[in-house]
Amino acid sequence: MVPNPAEPAGPEPAGREPAGREPAGAESPGPEPAGSEPDLVAMQREFEQALLGGERKFTRIQVSERAGISSERAEQMWHALGFATVPDDEIAFTDGDVEALRLVAALEDDGFIDPAVESSLARKLGQTQSRLASWQSAMFLELLAGSKLSADDAIEVASLLLPAMERLQTYVWRRHLAAAAGRAMAGSDELSRGVRVVGFADIVSYTRLTRRLSVVELGSLIERFEGLAADVVALNGGRVIKSIGDEVLFVTDTPAQGAALALALQDKVSEVGDMPELRIGLAYGSILIRLGDVYGEVVNLASRLTSEAKPGRVLADRELAGALDGHPAYRLRRLRRVSVRGYHHLTPYALQRASSDH
Repeated sequence: MVPNPAEPAGPEPAGREPAGREPAGAESPGPEPAGSEPDLVAMQREFEQALLGGERKFTRIQVSERAGISSERAEQMWHALGFATVPDDEIAFTDGDVEALRLVAALEDDGFIDPAVESSLARKLGQTQSRLASWQSAMFLELLAGSKLSADDAIEVASLLLPAMERLQTYVWRRHLAAAAGRAMAGSDELSRGVRVVGFADIVSYTRLTRRLSVVELGSLIERFEGLAADVVALNGGRVIKSIGDEVLFVTDTPAQGAALALALQDKVSEVGDMPELRIGLAYGSILIRLGDVYGEVVNLASRLTSEAKPGRVLADRELAGALDGHPAYRLRRLRRVSVRGYHHLTPYALQRASSDH
């Protein structure tokens, strides 16, 4: 017989809790604990919006339509910037993505960007910004770990840091742009043809160090090496092209600058005392300068000479030795020919200061 809901229920059997009532001693589930999956998803969404400047609301097709370019071209640029393919039905793009695509299309239409180099430009920009973003995100995570900020406070800090970092990056970019424009306008005919000194500075026994040092120790070593090299390169009028783990690639405009820079870098490492020795190779001649990187036989020669240099020494190629011949500050000693990959009769020259007794 089904009880009439209008009638009061009789007493509950012994040993059973009334319906709808928690067992004695049981706690109510209450709100979702902090750090649960829903909280993390919400925090991630809010943090992402703070970084992207808006919410994701367009698919790949929609963003290209709003920007006025083909979806194929938009996807090509997306890949060149270093991002993975996005499914057609995924809501992944913001108003900022639309604006960026419109800007690129406008620059190309106005003749400021050559369509033939659009992907190359995007690729170089993506690679540079990716490295910068990786470093900045790691720095931010270290800050959060040390400060024990709550999720809300972390998002607020990110919102404050982002515009400050943007202003700083714009300032540095403009200063480098002004310096590059100044060099181009004041440059000689040689510089206009891409004639430069190319140098590599390489940490000796780096592979052995990677086996002996911890990850933290190795990171500290690389940071010190890159910082020291960047300081010396800048002080001697050169420019760092890129750092590749245990190696720094740099260029200078004149042979004397290249010689002074390489010897100063060796001196600085010796002065510090607790850093591994370096090998440095220099070569002089015409190079291809493209999208901030350098290419050509001169780059290859500098790399091969670096591998042949003894720890703490600087080797130069024949062209640089000839350009420095008679210079009062430097002495170049011809060494025995060597056979290296791509060059069976490479003649290195040991570079020293004229007053050196070595």
